[in-house]
Amino acid sequence: MAHFINDRVGLVTDAIDGLISGSGGALARLDGYPEIRVVLRSEPEPGRVAVVSGGGSGHEPAHAGFVGPGLLAAAVCGDVFASPSVDAVLAGILAVTGEAGCVLIVKNYAGDRLNFGLAAERARALGRRVETVLVADDIALPDAAQPRGLAGTLLVHKAAGHAATSGAPLEEVAALARRTAGAVRTLGIAVSTATIPGAKPVPRLSDGQAELGLGIHGEPGIERIDLPRADALAARMTARFPAPIAGAERLALLVNNLGSTTALEMQVLTKAVLATELGGRVRLLLGPSPVMTALDMHGASLTFLALDEAIEAALLSETPVAAWPRARILREAVVRPLPEGLSGGPAPTPSRDAVVAGRIAAVCRALIAAEDALNALDARVGDGDTGSTFAEGARAVLADLDRLPQAEPAALCRALGERLGRAAGGSSGVLLSIFFAAAGSALAEDADWAKACAAGLDRVCEVGGAGPGSRTMLDAAIPAVEALAASGLGAAARAAWAGAEATAGMERAGTGRSSYLASGDLKGHPDPGAVAVATAFEALAAESK
Repeated sequence: MAHFINDRVGLVTDAIDGLISGSGGALARLDGYPEIRVVLRSEPEPGRVAVVSGGGSGHEPAHAGFVGPGLLAAAVCGDVFASPSVDAVLAGILAVTGEAGCVLIVKNYAGDRLNFGLAAERARALGRRVETVLVADDIALPDAAQPRGLAGTLLVHKAAGHAATSGAPLEEVAALARRTAGAVRTLGIAVSTATIPGAKPVPRLSDGQAELGLGIHGEPGIERIDLPRADALAARMTARFPAPIAGAERLALLVNNLGSTTALEMQVLTKAVLATELGGRVRLLLGPSPVMTALDMHGASLTFLALDEAIEAALLSETPVAAWPRARILREAVVRPLPEGLSGGPAPTPSRDAVVAGRIAAVCRALIAAEDALNALDARVGDGDTGSTFAEGARAVLADLDRLPQAEPAALCRALGERLGRAAGGSSGVLLSIFFAAAGSALAEDADWAKACAAGLDRVCEVGGAGPGSRTMLDAAIPAVEALAASGLGAAARAAWAGAEATAGMERAGTGRSSYLASGDLKGHPDPGAVAVATAFEALAAESK
């Protein structure tokens, strides 16, 4: 896998320099590259307890991205997935620790414990007051002798940073940090492991598999599972959280993106988690955000924290650090009514026609069944959503079938146009809505179905700017409607398929996303919109026999 780097040797120092350059002067670093890589505030808080943390790089924005008021005074950065040296940690402590002392927050990994622990001892020998707080929030292995420190570490940072900024003495800052560390638990899930820049990836999961409880350095998880729906996954993960989470009445939840999970997926997972029994006790939500990543791992972690008044106040306190996911008190979702005029008039009166209902249902079922195939075809020449667009429209029409004016052709077309305009996305949905609206107007003026369909296509050509040979759904729809007028539905279906198949030989598209592709990428692949139209005519013809 390719990465945007210069070389592996300078990767971390280059990244630190980029972070500092983009901080607007808020951040600085110690001299001593490449052995000493410490990010600290440009303007320290003399007289306050210093909160210091760090560890291996590759988890950005943790930890250097959380240096700032109300959070860390300094972060010590190691190589990718490797603990920083004792000298680097000691340099960080000495650079920011005054008479008020230092709280050193350490993730529970052997390297971090050893290097940070020895640095703390050396700092104490030099007369600095240092308290060490260990974070071990991982619940993947319930009987683990040394649970790993994961994203819960960041909530400990926030608690300690808030107490320090408030002027609390060393003992109180350390006590709140330890209480937070004891009350936080984390579990991760991923469908891919991390890819270290400059190294060849070694995938270990099959398609459709996920790893539950894997570590932030790509360590194998507790078990491999077949990835279920998001709601089932959320239920499975939240059911694993033990005390103190299981018995807490008020919880904070941090939903963490492990690196390459899309925002869309993270929002779906967040909703699913909040809908669980444990999620119902969440008072504060942080994220979904990438805060403790594992390079480009496609996964997420859930961190629950049992709240008390002091911890809640710390999480809600403001910080100017941009990467920090602000804690928000959960509220009931506000749902406002649709504005008047959206439907363009009063809802049509439902009416029943068994033949019409059967034909509509047949077309809808055929388009839903073709969803995956159409998406796969569109992935070759577009953005991979044609099948979903037609299927979503079909599902919406099926859901409203009994409320449609089935026995009134003109009203039926107008109702279909309004429903598709609301439910079907993309340009295809809009064009279908235009088609049915124009066809409905023609039917209201006593046109037959063939002429009404022709009128609808004329309006689509006018508005959409495409026509025959443009490599769109019109290449199937126009010959189908012409055959419909001359020979009926069977001929229309055959003409639609002939038109759709002919698009595979067209090396240029006149409109749509395919118009941006080179001829070599288009040749041999029929237009997915044209195939969808042919699928619909085929189903209509079969139902009409």
